[in-house]
Amino acid sequence: MTENKTITLPDVGDFQDIEIIEILIAAGDVVEPEQSIIVLESDKATMEIPSPYAGTINSIAVKVGDRLNEGDQIATLSASDTAANAKAEEPQPSAAPVEAEAPPVESVPESDSPAATGQSKDDVSPGKTLRPHPGTSASQAATSGSMTIHASPSIRRYARELGVNLEQVIASGAKGRIVKADVKAFIKSAMAGGVASGGAGISVSSVPEVDHSKFGEIETVALSRIQKISGAHLHRSWVTVPHVTQFDDADITELEAFRKSLAKEAEKKSVRLTPLIFLMKAVVSALQEFPNFNASLDASGENLVMKKYFHIGIAVDTPNGLVVPVVRDVDQKGLFELAAELGEVSIRARDGKLSPSDMQGGCFTISSLGGIGGTYFTPIVNAPEVAILGVSRSKMQPVYIDGEFEPRLILPMGLSYDHRVIDGAQAARFTTFLSQVISDIRRILL
Repeated sequence: MTENKTITLPDVGDFQDIEIIEILIAAGDVVEPEQSIIVLESDKATMEIPSPYAGTINSIAVKVGDRLNEGDQIATLSASDTAANAKAEEPQPSAAPVEAEAPPVESVPESDSPAATGQSKDDVSPGKTLRPHPGTSASQAATSGSMTIHASPSIRRYARELGVNLEQVIASGAKGRIVKADVKAFIKSAMAGGVASGGAGISVSSVPEVDHSKFGEIETVALSRIQKISGAHLHRSWVTVPHVTQFDDADITELEAFRKSLAKEAEKKSVRLTPLIFLMKAVVSALQEFPNFNASLDASGENLVMKKYFHIGIAVDTPNGLVVPVVRDVDQKGLFELAAELGEVSIRARDGKLSPSDMQGGCFTISSLGGIGGTYFTPIVNAPEVAILGVSRSKMQPVYIDGEFEPRLILPMGLSYDHRVIDGAQAARFTTFLSQVISDIRRILL
């Protein structure tokens, strides 16, 4: 014996006008008691609303973006099993927050919901589920007319933090739901050069288009070619490399005194001996001590390519954007030779005369803001490298030495690294060693 039931929003606590961010059912779906049917999000919590009955969904009265209050109708259902629905006479259960204080959850577009597409129970045979079959990606399901993404709020947040587009992930969970293992499998496939479902790979939602002219006078200026190229590279590095940054300070008082003592000799050779030259030599010494920093992950993501050469990329600020020319074999060159080469390559970079080969083959990158200012910052790893050093302007600070304060020239450093290859302990050892070498440049001779 069938009985029509109306599913309404139960008591969800002290919330009003809660927005629907996902609909988990469609007309014709067979649901069980306590099975989640919609997902709501307030400014404080994300919550899944369960069905109080078992049966077949007849119609859905809401769509993504609607706002609900207690008692508002969600759907109608044909309950067929009296025993299974003994709970029908009981009050509907209150929905409990799934993730309190969760960040905004990526919504399913309104056009993908059954209510928005005008889909009705006549479009499917009785009892047919519209969820993707396990082993089918959400994008394939959308193409075949099925619902799009079925994933819990925690999985959506996990995917969003990793920059994964759930539309490209193959679902293996019950009734076509995406589970954490599916997201991990997709990332592994993307890193290996493939894509789980032949789609566009790792991506993020597009920034909403805004008509800024509504708020005042504007001017549209095209990005330079360098900005377009470097922007895409930086975005790819940011979403594919799990970044961590280790900060440290280096006492460069003696180094600066030594550098100034060489000023006249550098002038005779027509070169500019900047602190960056010494930093390049110190970095090579650290790379020799910690070989994992002088490596790259191979295409499979399962092996490290250990490099026996020491080519250092130097970030150069140009009128058209940031470029990173590579100075090769830094370990085999002296200070004055490096100063001459860096000066020449910097001029070519600012004149836009670098060739592609000038910016390839780097092992490690240094980004220096010392000539501009600032303190600490977090540089983005220049993949396929696994680490990058950012240094800012040095300044005199009082340092407590042997019972009294002394003025010392301190250089702030930030080391960003790929956490798949380097752990926190290794990073701390690297910056500590680098700081020691910079503080006493004679250590590069050891």
